Amino acid sequence: MALANQTHFWPPMFLLQGIPGLEAYHMWLSVPVCTIYVVIIVGNCTILLVVSTEPALHQPMCYFLCMLAGIDLATSSSALPKVLCIFWFQGGEIQASACLTQMFFIHALCMMESAVLLAMALDRYVAICFPFRYSSVFRSSLVAKMGVAGVVRGTLLMAPCPLLIRRLSYCRTNVIHHTYCEHMAVVKLACGDTSISRAYGLSVALVVIGGDLLCIGLSYFFILRAVLRLSSHEARLKAFGTCGSHICVILISYSPALFSFFTHRFGHHVAPHIHILLANLYLLFPPMLNPIVYGVRTKEIREQVARVLLPSRVTVKSRPR
Repeated sequence: MALANQTHFWPPMFLLQGIPGLEAYHMWLSVPVCTIYVVIIVGNCTILLVVSTEPALHQPMCYFLCMLAGIDLATSSSALPKVLCIFWFQGGEIQASACLTQMFFIHALCMMESAVLLAMALDRYVAICFPFRYSSVFRSSLVAKMGVAGVVRGTLLMAPCPLLIRRLSYCRTNVIHHTYCEHMAVVKLACGDTSISRAYGLSVALVVIGGDLLCIGLSYFFILRAVLRLSSHEARLKAFGTCGSHICVILISYSPALFSFFTHRFGHHVAPHIHILLANLYLLFPPMLNPIVYGVRTKEIREQVARVLLPSRVTVKSRPR
């Protein structure tokens, strides 16, 4: 699949190598990947089903949770089926247009998820710092507008990336040392000047990750200040418990993304298989853990899941003595 050394052209297809250096373990790695993918589908579909069927959960935070579940399903489904195909059948061939499409959806959806996490942080900020104004501020119309804004932002910011890559030429190889078409992994294969694509990718990452993390950090700074001013110990514990699940999700979501971002640009001594494994964790762990974390931490969701899965036991427990 290597390209001629002296020929500059746009390749008809790319070859996804998988995890360099760990090809012999691909079959073993497919077991946890497939298991996690099943958990992702079951967990996020459960969240969507529970929230849609329980009127008591028709509130802003649960709407944001549904957005998160939908994005997680789409993100994981954009990459994991191909990853499993590579692990099981060595089927790394992917059409160039399909590669750019996969790259667009993975990165655009990640930007949308970041926007939802920011909206959830703002939701907690208003709920804790201005509790009496919460119901008048966070209405369904505002939640819908914030969701649409996240979709538009992710789409517009990511749209130039495939167009810039399409203008590049490839002369050395079309083998992508990755399990999916990650932006910088594709750019690094190109010959000639790739500074525009690199600069644009860096700018978008700084705007999205840096800007959203800054706003989320400020939100939780004001939340922490407001919580520490509460006189009641129980009220403080309740406020911390309300925000605890969201903080866990933020740490789970941004840590692998930041590692992958800095490794591509500054981590030249990081082993490729370590980088790619952590890049895959970004597509595996947040979509798997988000419904688990919120399902455990949200009492209404936990009770509704128990009512669906164990109806007889819930009925017995709720029967008056």
